[in-house]
Amino acid sequence: MTVGLLSLLLLVLAALGFVVGRQKAIASVKGDTRNLHSLPAYYGMGVALFTAVPAFALMLVWLLVQPVLIEAQVTGMILPEDIADGSSRDLVMSDVRRIASGMDVLAERGLPEAEFAKLVTDTTALKTRLADAGVALAADINPHVAEAAAVYRAEVATGRAWLAVAALALAVAGFLLAAMRVTPEFRARNVVEQFIRVLLVAASSVAVLTTVGIILSLVFESWHFFRLYPAKDFFLSLTWAPKFGGGSSLGIWPLLWGTLYVSAIALLVAVPVGLMAAIYLSEYAGPRLRSVAKPALEILAGIPSIVYGLFALMTVGPFLRDWLARPMGIGDSSSSVMTAGVVMGIMLIPYVSSLSDDIINAVPQALRDGSYGLGATQSETVKQVVFPAALPGIVGAILMAASRAIGETMIVVLGAGAAAKLSLNPFEAMTTVTVKIVSQLTGDTEFASPETLVAFALGLTLFVFTLGLNVLALYIVRKYREQYE
Repeated sequence: MTVGLLSLLLLVLAALGFVVGRQKAIASVKGDTRNLHSLPAYYGMGVALFTAVPAFALMLVWLLVQPVLIEAQVTGMILPEDIADGSSRDLVMSDVRRIASGMDVLAERGLPEAEFAKLVTDTTALKTRLADAGVALAADINPHVAEAAAVYRAEVATGRAWLAVAALALAVAGFLLAAMRVTPEFRARNVVEQFIRVLLVAASSVAVLTTVGIILSLVFESWHFFRLYPAKDFFLSLTWAPKFGGGSSLGIWPLLWGTLYVSAIALLVAVPVGLMAAIYLSEYAGPRLRSVAKPALEILAGIPSIVYGLFALMTVGPFLRDWLARPMGIGDSSSSVMTAGVVMGIMLIPYVSSLSDDIINAVPQALRDGSYGLGATQSETVKQVVFPAALPGIVGAILMAASRAIGETMIVVLGAGAAAKLSLNPFEAMTTVTVKIVSQLTGDTEFASPETLVAFALGLTLFVFTLGLNVLALYIVRKYREQYE
């Protein structure tokens, strides 16, 4: 049974539980709902929740644990001689999963189960059948790998069957137990509200757990990388020259410099323009102009970054090259830090403007009125009252724009190129950390070489860097906020 079908059955059981719980509550008081502790709907909701939620929780845990257990079992079937030169156990397991998925496709097309035993021993025929099913394998299939794929497929099917049995049994048990508790004296509303409170806490914990998971994955993979490549060379080397196969120089400084350089230019474009636009729209523009200008400005936020990248490649880059770089003799390429920074700054303008506008509008009108009552002009009120009061929120908006700039990839690829270098010339091609993370993980890669694992070290470094910026911003925000509270 597929997960989708099982989920649908659980939802049907939950809906049935709601109806049964509600009707039983009404029947227990012979239709006079005034004798119930709670409204009839709460009794139905209680049965529905105890039917569906434990079963879905079991499904979630099962789907997370089952692949780990199956892969641990199947991995032991792969012998060291089954791993080709230049390959790894992870790559072999990838082939096992692909072969198993191809077998599922063949089964869906009507291939009898008895034929799979023959195909496992005849790997040439298996490869031909898999190619017909759309699973192309470059090398011949090792018999041990084919056998491991068959076991993998069987274990997955068995796990799905047991999952269906366990989830349905738990749902039925929850259904019966909750229905048996339906009596006029049962505090259904209290139980349902407590249950929902627990669900809300669990939902709010998703973000925290996700963050912890991201950090742990980066830390463990980075630790694996530093076991293969010296941390001193990574953090102190000024050369980035990856070579798959060995002999790489993986210094982070050229990438970090390009990231900071492009982001700084982007913020120099976005922050002044965005803040001035926000101040004008919130303090000076009339309602009619504001109703047109603000949506028009926010349209920029909805344009995909790849479109900005094409704009940088075809328009801004050639313009800066022909009108600035070449006449000044400081560059001859349309791909440059300046190109990517300017276009990225244009993309960030609505982030700064829209958020700052909302923050400025949230400043109490009493502060403005008090300033005007003391004889201050409108510009003096904006500079000395409104802007300082809104500064903590504006700093947050700028930080959001900075994070967006640091994480941007497509504009940098098309606008700044992919050259990792240390240079002060803004009209030279450079690259950023995010671009190299993508390039190192593109294609058929194995997570066992420093050239691939370096992507996680780059990601962890970028994470620590942005975390430091946030801590610094919190310090600044608190310092200024104390002056206006």
